[in-house]
Amino acid sequence: MFTFASLRSPEAVEAMRSLDADLGIMAYVLQFAPQEFVNIPRFGTIQFHPSLLPKHRGPSSISWPIALGAKETGVTIFRPTDGLDEGPVVLQKSCDIGPDETLGEVYFNKLFPLGVAALQEAADMVIQGRHVEHLQDEAQATYEGWMHDDECQIHWAAPVDHVYDLIRACNPAPGAWTQLAGVKVRVYDARKHRVGKFVPGGHRPGDIVGATEQSIAVWSQGGIIEIFKLRPDGGGKMSAGEFAKQRGLVASEGWRVLVRS
Repeated sequence: MFTFASLRSPEAVEAMRSLDADLGIMAYVLQFAPQEFVNIPRFGTIQFHPSLLPKHRGPSSISWPIALGAKETGVTIFRPTDGLDEGPVVLQKSCDIGPDETLGEVYFNKLFPLGVAALQEAADMVIQGRHVEHLQDEAQATYEGWMHDDECQIHWAAPVDHVYDLIRACNPAPGAWTQLAGVKVRVYDARKHRVGKFVPGGHRPGDIVGATEQSIAVWSQGGIIEIFKLRPDGGGKMSAGEFAKQRGLVASEGWRVLVRS
């Protein structure tokens, strides 16, 4: 195994040459790999990216489609170039994003096994000379950076669908966050409820409208988010119902009359 601070270094290039590799395969590479490096293997290099390029170039490409409410994502095997996720496509495979699926579920249940199979298929195609490379359509390209804390903050005044999609996109990491009962918490397991046309006055986005032994219900625009698991700042993951007890929130399921079936 070789480890290098930079793949641009002469040591990295020489190490790759010494392997006499038929094909280079890159996945989740956070370093820039220059053409001098990726062109060394006999059949060049292919790279895995967990989105349907040219959409969602960048490092958090699994999270963003979920956060943006997409119903489909997938994996792309492409030839790495000097541009970020811009090389010609060798192979793509798509999968659906379920309406309640989280980042963890989409990755572990769908994208990971799909990506392994796609890399194996693409490698065989390239070595056997059966592949066709397609240039990416730059007019369709999107790029999003890392999903950091600023991007993970819940804005309860946003439509309930947007809030729910963000929570799903950040579960299990880094966790969408908000303030509940005066404490910064990261929200994990949750459920979305739409409300009927008639809504009693007095509720503002972000208000806690009820609690149960298992959950806390929070008002958003056009609906309610029922939180089941959260993590208070400086603590571990816990049941939202237990958090409610600790913070003295009164258990009440009266909010359920607002829910539209």
